[in-house]
Amino acid sequence: MRQGVCKDPRGTPVGRVGGLVLGAGLLAILCGCSQPLLVFRQKAEEPARAESVEAVSDPVVTGSISKRPASFGPDLGEEDWRRARAALGVALDPQGNGRPVKWDNPESGLRGSINPTGLPYVSNDLICRDFLASVIAPERSRFVRGTGCKPSGGSWELRHLRASKQA
Repeated sequence: MRQGVCKDPRGTPVGRVGGLVLGAGLLAILCGCSQPLLVFRQKAEEPARAESVEAVSDPVVTGSISKRPASFGPDLGEEDWRRARAALGVALDPQGNGRPVKWDNPESGLRGSINPTGLPYVSNDLICRDFLASVIAPERSRFVRGTGCKPSGGSWELRHLRASKQA
C-alpha cells in the first residue's frame, strides 16, 4: 500500500495517511488518498468592539428550592447542629488522631459524640471518612452511621446517613 501526504481542502500538506494529524490550525482524522474525511477548524477570535454591549452574567439564584442540609435528626436545633457539625469537622479531619470527639448543648440537653470508623479516602475528588455518631437526649438516644465528604479546603457534607434503632 502506498502512503501519501494528506492535504487540507486548500491543498496544504498536513501529514501522512492513517494518523491523527495536526497542521496549519487543522485536525485531520482518518486521512484518505488526498483529503481528510473530517476537518475541524479553529475559529479566529473577533476583535472586541468599543460599542459592544456588556456581557450578561448568569443569575445567582436559579429558582430551585435549596435542600436542607443533612443532620443527625430533626430534633437537633440550630445550636445543637452547629455544635455537632464542629465536632464532626474535628473528628473527620484527615490529619486528626481518629479518636471520638464529644459535643453538648446544655440549653437543649442534647449531647453526643462523633467517632471516625475508618481511614480517610478519596472519592470523586472529595476527601471522605466514615463515622458513627451518637445523639443522647434526656428521653432517648440513638446512633447514626454515615460518611462525611468534603472538597479540599471546603466544608464537610453528610452522605449515606443510616439511623439505628432508638434506645
